[in-house]
Amino acid sequence: MANSSGGPGRPGDSDGEAKRKRKKSKDRDETPPPAPEPLPAPVGDSHTHMDLQEPAAADIIAAADRVNVRTLVQVGIDVPSSHTAAALAAEYERVHAAVALHPNEAPRLVLGDPDGWSGQRRGPGGTEALEAALAEIDELAAEEHVRGIGETGLDYFRTGPDGVAAQQQSFRAHIAIAKRHGKALVIHDRDAHDDVLRILLEEGSPETVVFHCYSGDAAMAEVCAERGYYMSFAGNVTYKANQALQEALQVAPLDRILVETDAPFLTPLPYRGRPNAPYLVPYTVRAMAALRGMDSEDGLAELCHALDANLRNAFQVQA
Repeated sequence: MANSSGGPGRPGDSDGEAKRKRKKSKDRDETPPPAPEPLPAPVGDSHTHMDLQEPAAADIIAAADRVNVRTLVQVGIDVPSSHTAAALAAEYERVHAAVALHPNEAPRLVLGDPDGWSGQRRGPGGTEALEAALAEIDELAAEEHVRGIGETGLDYFRTGPDGVAAQQQSFRAHIAIAKRHGKALVIHDRDAHDDVLRILLEEGSPETVVFHCYSGDAAMAEVCAERGYYMSFAGNVTYKANQALQEALQVAPLDRILVETDAPFLTPLPYRGRPNAPYLVPYTVRAMAALRGMDSEDGLAELCHALDANLRNAFQVQA
């Protein structure tokens, strides 16, 4: 889910069942943005949540296909949504799944969520509840259509100090799952760069690591590049205030970048605040091309080819 510079009160700050009921606002324009001009070559959306979007999955996939967004990675945030991701990937040829417990899910399993923020009002389950959920994720990870373990990681913005231990335990367990099954590790990193990078070193990174909704600066991008990590850029890279994020994109190697929506969150300009969906990827791709000086016809095509190849390499997806 959204983890960087999306503005105050964005829905991506919450998780679990509450995220499945995207709150309407009198000030929010819920009209789907118009479809962009199709891209000159196919690309994929490396991180989306179709179960949180209004249309049916078949309609989401068809709309994306019309603008040359041909591959979707459907991402889980808890046990139920991870089962959904695996089921969608089994049903649709161009959909691939990532399964995990969101960083904010781990402390709620252990400590409970009496405020009902997750929508489930669970009592404290202790480490036994976390271990049981991780065991389900481990089982799902063995499925053929599951290509990633995520989104996992650390989120210190939403969870206070009392939840850090559970988050880190869960993150370490997901790293082990990714390595055991040979799947890409998809990381949610919010206000936790140093600890995320440290734990990856301590545990030993899986062969493939993807920083979803990359939120670091140029210096961190250079560290990620040195370690061979992928950096996936979302619609917030189009926001004018996010200069540090744009600089990170500019220094990231072409063979280490991905594009994503994190839909229904982080809609790119000029439609920020309206519902996001995979068919809007071209707006972000064209903004990325401009930031990298690749906005000529040939440059845009080159970027599309690179983004497509990178997604296929990261998630072991056949052309």
